[in-house]
Amino acid sequence: MAEILLSLTIIGVVAAITLPALTGNINERTWNTQRKALYARFTQAIALMPALNGYGKFTQETDSDGSISTIEDTAAETFVTNGLAKVLKINNICDSEHLADCGISSKITTMYGSVTSLPLKLDGLGGYDGHEMSGIKPTKAAAFETANGESIAVYYNPVCLGNWKIDGRLRSYVGHDLCANFIFDLNGNKGPNTVGKDIGIMSVFYSSDSSVVMPIPLIRSPKGLPFEESKKVCKTLGDNLRQATLDEVGSIFVNQPVVGKQVFDGYLDGIWGGDSLVEKGKNPYHINRWWGLRYNSYGADSSYGTMCIQR
Repeated sequence: MAEILLSLTIIGVVAAITLPALTGNINERTWNTQRKALYARFTQAIALMPALNGYGKFTQETDSDGSISTIEDTAAETFVTNGLAKVLKINNICDSEHLADCGISSKITTMYGSVTSLPLKLDGLGGYDGHEMSGIKPTKAAAFETANGESIAVYYNPVCLGNWKIDGRLRSYVGHDLCANFIFDLNGNKGPNTVGKDIGIMSVFYSSDSSVVMPIPLIRSPKGLPFEESKKVCKTLGDNLRQATLDEVGSIFVNQPVVGKQVFDGYLDGIWGGDSLVEKGKNPYHINRWWGLRYNSYGADSSYGTMCIQR
């Protein structure tokens, strides 16, 4: 009997040590699978929409004291009901005052361990130290639940522009090109409500020929390097990493309050975009870390940081 009790005790201790790690690994694999499936569904859905701008109404007026009042704001809700709901299975839609009714948690944990709450308006996202992004309207958020059980907060810009790579703009603000930004929770209120686990970000840029990105920033390389050298950094830091594209860096810029403001700490003025092409007579692009402005005015020998994300 004593030997049996001793064996059971040993088994219990081993189980207590290994089960949390085992459970954590299972959760990580589940979340990764869910993220990939969600990204695939959204990429297909967005491709079916003829254009992403122009949904709903957003009207403001300036009062006699100089303050600005919003008279009408149906942009985000209309984008979901008249746009997304036509190409994506949606079970429930909530306005900015009732995000919790769609399973949106009032508090989430950033990738750096701090606790934050989701902004109720689009101008609460992005920019250095809370400054609103140039080129967007401060529309109210909306939320919805998918048929697969995800809870998603939506931030929508009804005046987003077309693809800057096609229309020839030499410089481009992330805020001009952002059409929709999503903060998703893969399992509703079940927890842990942490970015990089069950909480994630997804951004859609350009009103047509849209780009859908879902970056998970993992390792940063703030050290300034020329463009060609920067392309090699992420591979040396881990086989599961790659350099972020311009749109992926833009998405992380937009979602600083959610990911964690520390995500850009230590960087020089800009971050290279891994998809920049060095063409004859042109320079590769980088994104300014303060205003989210894409530049190509400096040469490939300029030194900027590199952001690595999960493959």
